[in-house]
Amino acid sequence: MMTRHIAIYCRVSSKGQDTASQKPDLHRWVDAFAPDDEVTWYEDQFSGRTMDRPAWSRLRSNVDAGKINQVVVWRLDRLGRTARGLTALLDELPRRGVGLISIKDGLDLQTPAGRLMANVLASVAQYETEIRGERVRAGQEIARRDGKTWGGSKPGRLLQLTNDQVETIRDLDARGKTKSAIARACGVSRPTVYRILKSSQSASQEQGI
Repeated sequence: MMTRHIAIYCRVSSKGQDTASQKPDLHRWVDAFAPDDEVTWYEDQFSGRTMDRPAWSRLRSNVDAGKINQVVVWRLDRLGRTARGLTALLDELPRRGVGLISIKDGLDLQTPAGRLMANVLASVAQYETEIRGERVRAGQEIARRDGKTWGGSKPGRLLQLTNDQVETIRDLDARGKTKSAIARACGVSRPTVYRILKSSQSASQEQGI
């Protein structure tokens, strides 16, 4: 009989961040509720705007293979920040007999109250993402009305962009999306997209990648 394990999932949005703030609570949960169980840790440094992330993809493959009986996260938005992706996941896990625990949200997907709360939190995560995008676009519009331009900044300086936006721009470019489509999706100008990608290429060349 196949041994199923508990999956502990951590995520931060960029390589400049780490998961240290999430791990103490997750370790305490394991010590309290699963001290003798098989536990596997999955960690991503990737934008929450896409569900296509290396560690998450491995976790999902193990869910599909029936190797996981429970997923534990520090907070629900660590799974992702799109309502569509989260809602689909929250529907799928119970059907596969997989539980979901969100420590900071006090959420257990195996209870009716937990399922209701999970869907509400998924919608809130999507709302927060959209609000941040609107604030960025509003700030840029105010700057344009004041006569400011985006082309005169110092090389490598990314004005008014969140880590999620930068990571999403890089991810969409890697998927072959046009610069115009990337700009529309991220609420920035095409010159900003080109500047971010050029900065990334320069950094890779300096590192010998």
